Amino acid sequence: MLTAIVFNLIVLAVNSGLASEAVTRGGSATYDTVLVVFIVMTVLLNVVALVALILGRRTRRMLLDGLVAMYRDNEVAKYYDPSLMSNYGIRYQLFAAVIGMLALTAIVVPLIIRFTG
Repeated sequence: MLTAIVFNLIVLAVNSGLASEAVTRGGSATYDTVLVVFIVMTVLLNVVALVALILGRRTRRMLLDGLVAMYRDNEVAKYYDPSLMSNYGIRYQLFAAVIGMLALTAIVVPLIIRFTG
């Protein structure tokens, strides 16, 4: 998760610089090629990060369901707050939203600079 965020911020900076330089120097195939490579890598890395989050969420859910069942079996379920289950789910959704928005920003902003600059 943290890797995807840092990667997106770095790619945003690099691609924005490349796009700006391409506009300043009249656009070169090299700049555009590097821009495309970074965009493709951004998409791939973020897809992997989102899949990892989804799998992590599913695994956490199964583990917590088992834990709650064990608590019920041992009659200590009253000590586990059920709202934690939904809070964990919301947290994963927010992480996914952050990654998605940063990925979109890392892709769109350099393209705007490149084609409108």
